[in-house]
Amino acid sequence: MEIFKIFTIEAAHRLPHVPPGHKCSRLHGHSFRIEVHVRGELDPTRGWIMDFADIKAAFRPIHEALDHRYLNEIEGLENPTSEVLARWIFERLRPSLPGLRRVVVHETCTCGAVYEGDDDASHNGMINR
Repeated sequence: MEIFKIFTIEAAHRLPHVPPGHKCSRLHGHSFRIEVHVRGELDPTRGWIMDFADIKAAFRPIHEALDHRYLNEIEGLENPTSEVLARWIFERLRPSLPGLRRVVVHETCTCGAVYEGDDDASHNGMINR
């Protein structure tokens, strides 16, 4: 079974490696919506996989690092595409969140990226900018 918790961050970024004149090369911001998915066995007594508060606690340092920040200034996010951001979040959550299955980053209402803990392109949701 799988559960998820959704978080939001407000952040600015620019994409330094897009073609000249691309709109994403200019500084802009997003209201990112981030889903953290955890997979595990249902505890027969509690009736849950894990307390949603545990997911929130694990995400708290990431929220503090990203919310209302310029993402390009954060180590590892110098080219902060949604794909890179999803992997960055996953790698930081993995040590403190048993059962982490995937991180989904919604950059807008209609596009985003999915990271499931490996770099196989078939598992990454690509975005159109």
